[in-house]
Order: sequence, then C-alpha cells, then structure tokens
Amino acid sequence: MGVRLRQVALVARELEPVVAELVAELRVVDEPYSDPGVGVFGLHNAVLAVGDTFLEVVAPVRPGTAAGRYLDRRGGDGGYMAIFQVDDLAAARARVEALGIRVVWRSDHEDIAGTHLHPKDVPGALVSIDWADPPGSWRWAGPAWTKTVPQHPGGGIVGLSIQTPTPGALARRWAEVLGLEATEHTDEARVSLEGGELRFVPVADRRGEGICAVEIVLPGATPRTLAIGGVRLDVQQGH
Repeated sequence: MGVRLRQVALVARELEPVVAELVAELRVVDEPYSDPGVGVFGLHNAVLAVGDTFLEVVAPVRPGTAAGRYLDRRGGDGGYMAIFQVDDLAAARARVEALGIRVVWRSDHEDIAGTHLHPKDVPGALVSIDWADPPGSWRWAGPAWTKTVPQHPGGGIVGLSIQTPTPGALARRWAEVLGLEATEHTDEARVSLEGGELRFVPVADRRGEGICAVEIVLPGATPRTLAIGGVRLDVQQGH
C-alpha cells in the first residue's frame, strides 16, 4: 500500500454549518459519524466518508483547547490535520523516533493504531501516522468501518496543499517523516503518495502556514472549486 492520505480534518468555530455545507456540496450519502473519543481533547466532531477516505470537522466545546488556539492563530476556520495510513507501523514509528520527533498522542487497538506528531517538530498541520487491519477499514470513521469495509461510492481525497514560507524545506521534512522523497520545483515542492500527492506552496494570504486546499475526486461530479471551512476544495470528476 505504501503511504496513503486517508483522512483530513478541518477545524471550525461552529461545527454544524460547515458539516451541512460539506454534506450538501460533496453529496455525502452516509450519516456523518460523531466520535465521542475526541471529547478528551475538548472537541466534538463529524467524520464524513468520501469514497473510502474521510473528511473530518472538529470544533472546540470548551476554552483552552489546542484546536481553539489554532483557530485564534490562523484567524478562523481552516485545515487542521492530515492522517496518513502506512502498512508498516513499526517501521514508521521507529523512523519518527530516530528523527527525534515528539509524539503527542498514541492509541493502539487490534485493528487500528494512531500516532499524532508534535506540530512544532512537523510544522504545517497536525500530522498523524496510522495503520489499519484490514487496510480498507477505519475505526476512526465509526462502527460501520470498524474491522470491516462497507459498501461505499468511489472517489476520495487525493491531494492536499500546505502553504508555507519554505515549501522546499517543509516538503523535505514531511517526506522524511513519511519515508518518501520530495521533489522541488520553481516555487513549490511535492511529495507523491499512494494514489495522491502533497503540494507545498508559498503563503498566499495573511493566515500564515497551514493546509490551504484539499483535492477530491467524486464519480460524476462537475469539476469545481469550493470554499468551505476556511479551505479550498478542488473537486474533480472521477469514474
């Protein structure tokens, strides 16, 4: 499988309006899943299945959360987290440890494991390296995806753009964390994934470093660009 971008999280002041807009625009069929486990972080959330990938929205429910501070720092709703799925968790965790990267949260189950990395060590977003068995399952999306792979439409999240003052350096950092290679171009850098790509681009607004765009493929969709939850959603037509 290599390394796959399996889930992207947005952070919002108010959960419901952003979720409703995403459901309508992306034609989400299944009811979004609300994970009670995020309460430990002072959040509530909704996880939307897009193909066999997932778009999550989180919002603070109490003062003093990391997500709330991030909203303040970036001046409102925006991209927050990128969750990558790997097939060799032990190797990925050993690589992270060898690089001296701090782990801020870790959770291990028989069918899934998650490893959140310190955003000061891997800037640009909250990065998590996860593993699932079977590979198509995804406990974080709820009971329907726990230890099994339900019937689902095609398509999914295929790309992510992160704006940064240092595209080349940040791309190299993410690449070494993921065990991949970065390629640098004139004004941006890229990291190829299994079925997708990360793009690191110059900062284009006053919000500073962070996720600025998500690329999604949907069967039969009209290609279009949307602005929802503080990010650009580039929707492409899939088969």
